[in-house]
Amino acid sequence: MGAEPDECVPQRPVRRRGARWREWAPLAASTVAVLAGAVLWLTGRRDAAGLVWAAVTLVALVPAGWSVLRQLWRRRFGVDVIAVLALAGSLAVGEYLAGAVIALMVATGRTLEGYAQRRATRDLRALLERAPRTARRRTADGGIEVVPLDRIAVGDRLLVGPGDVVPVDGTVEEAATLDESVVTGESQVVSRAAGQQVGSGVVNTGAGFGLRATRSAAQSTYAGIVRLAEEATAHKAPMVRLADRYAAAFVPFTLVLAGLGWLLSGDVVRAVAVLVVATPCPLLLATPIAIVSGLSRVARRGVLVRDGGSLELLGRARTLLMDKTGTLTAGRPRAAETVVPPGGDRDEVLRLAASVEQLSPHVLAAALVAQARERGLALTAPTEVTEEPGRGVSGRVDGRRIRVGQVAGELPDWAARARDRAEVVGRSTVWVSDDSGPVGAVLLEDPVRPDARRTVRRLRQAGLTRLVMLTGDRPRIAEQVAQAVGVDESLAQCSPAGKVARVRAEAGRAITVMVGDGVNDAPALAEAHVGVAMGATGATASADVADAVLTVDRLDRLADAVEIARYARRVAVQSATVGMGLAVVAMLVAAAGRLPPVAGAFLQEGIDVVVILNALRALGGGLRRRDVPAGTRDLLDRYAGQHRAVRAAVTRVRDAADLVATRPDAPECLPAVREAYRRLTEQVLPHEADEERQLYPALAQPLGSTEATATMSRAHLEIRRLVDRIGGHLAQAGDARLRPDQIPDLLASLYGLDAVLRLHLTQEEEEFFSLNPTAT
Repeated sequence: MGAEPDECVPQRPVRRRGARWREWAPLAASTVAVLAGAVLWLTGRRDAAGLVWAAVTLVALVPAGWSVLRQLWRRRFGVDVIAVLALAGSLAVGEYLAGAVIALMVATGRTLEGYAQRRATRDLRALLERAPRTARRRTADGGIEVVPLDRIAVGDRLLVGPGDVVPVDGTVEEAATLDESVVTGESQVVSRAAGQQVGSGVVNTGAGFGLRATRSAAQSTYAGIVRLAEEATAHKAPMVRLADRYAAAFVPFTLVLAGLGWLLSGDVVRAVAVLVVATPCPLLLATPIAIVSGLSRVARRGVLVRDGGSLELLGRARTLLMDKTGTLTAGRPRAAETVVPPGGDRDEVLRLAASVEQLSPHVLAAALVAQARERGLALTAPTEVTEEPGRGVSGRVDGRRIRVGQVAGELPDWAARARDRAEVVGRSTVWVSDDSGPVGAVLLEDPVRPDARRTVRRLRQAGLTRLVMLTGDRPRIAEQVAQAVGVDESLAQCSPAGKVARVRAEAGRAITVMVGDGVNDAPALAEAHVGVAMGATGATASADVADAVLTVDRLDRLADAVEIARYARRVAVQSATVGMGLAVVAMLVAAAGRLPPVAGAFLQEGIDVVVILNALRALGGGLRRRDVPAGTRDLLDRYAGQHRAVRAAVTRVRDAADLVATRPDAPECLPAVREAYRRLTEQVLPHEADEERQLYPALAQPLGSTEATATMSRAHLEIRRLVDRIGGHLAQAGDARLRPDQIPDLLASLYGLDAVLRLHLTQEEEEFFSLNPTAT
């Protein structure tokens, strides 16, 4: 017997193939009927042909007329009214062929428009699915019972297991390790001590813990996010088709002109001829074709836009609001720096920490292990591994008891300085200790995406005039990221409700796009004119309420989508304007009695061909970014991989500089400088020289000129100059110690080289390596 479906998870309806065929059936039937009528006419059976064409006209008139009546009832007025009048007029005066041709064009336009919007869906399925439905509640006799969420009352004691979603807001009864990104949008795992408050919707990433409920489920944090998303989605106004925006002027003009033709001549056929020529086929055909072409192009770029209306709005947008974590930053922690006491070994500290963390499921552990493997460190299988919630992981590595996580007691001077520096730059600190105390620390960061700054510049070039960053993070960190990427304004410590309020305020001034990646962003995405979800890394809920989803983990695809949307809309408007202009000339001729309805219908066909061919231009063009040739991509991959070794050499330079600054007379000082110099001459300088010979010339085509790399080439010269100065000081020192008069200039060279190299590597990654479409 097959398994029963899970009652707790709504099942997605399966779309049958026949449903898609039914969307194209009216167009196919109309085409066959018109051709059948033509065959009857050519074989001399003209009465039968007229009946077939009249039937086609009538079949098109009934649903179109009903649709227009419903729109008028809702006080909406579109160009479809002209098509309805033309169909009715053709039947009234017996111009059945003209009516059939109009019916065919109307069916084509409706089919294309339906195809453009077939993927539309606005439900909150994933957001609602993720909401917890039950909770483990402690009973009076010490047992555990599973109860529906609505039965949880304030004061109940609950048990939250590993991996569980916290069901209600409450106070933790013991230390807990939590992933709060669902509420705050921040990716860092946090520790909560006993007695601290936690919100519902966060995930327990550590051991199980007790929770005392402080709010019911309906009043808790996660339920509030769900309600905000539902309200914002319901509040959102329906899309207005581009064609309907022409109705205010074009429809009255058409009706007046048709009336004048009839009134001045007394011939109703003239009025019908005007209506036939005025049938808005350029709008009903060219506009959907241009928009569908745009939808297809952005999909190939990794951006799924749900409907044509969303693409139109994206092409008209002027304001962009972006969440920070997971949108402008990577959204996952990375080991940025390893800090050790004077004379310590950074690689050994990182190796010990990563060895212990190999068995931990935490995202912080994954960052440590990944960094160690990138550095080529040989990890040891730990023994006696234990995990203490809220404190960290401990285990035995090579006979030493190593603890990774928090540290107790007073910190030594070097550790206190490391902690203070981490707080200033907004990094998390993971301490590595043995039985004697701290032996080092690993500083973790959520790095800015390499393509973020370039993407922001492209978005401005595409016509977005206001860019705002929203984040739940601290003001200092928010300001640092905002300055790094170049946005106009940043709003820190922003709750989901605060994001919704800001989006609503911006949307009141201009068409607004919101980009986010988490459940906490879902309400703001639903509130914006166009919500864009980072679907490759974000929560499913944000993708479900969004109007567009980035299916690849690259922010620059958003700039591609905006540029394509603007181009597609520009082509659509141009096609509509040219087509309607030609139609107006034909209407004047028809009103003068020089163009009968049938001839007008076929003339309208000719106009349609012209505007459709123009609309097909939306299949290409509009992108400012040049495609990167395959050979250049390979070079970018190669040199990006070499950056890891270069950064390791830069770390040696900083270690040597610190030794020269603090202990120039130490026996290990001069050997450390020599080792740094060796790495510079054997790894860094050859890397820079190879880039000059191979990579920079290859970048001339995607960047547009050879001058684009001139600044980087100048940096290479400065790097070589500083390395030569360091080599000169080593030659003067020989095997003896550094002379006191050498120390100031050697320090300036070492610290200067450290700064120049770090800046240069970051610039290359942002300006050059981010061009690679396969990079993440």
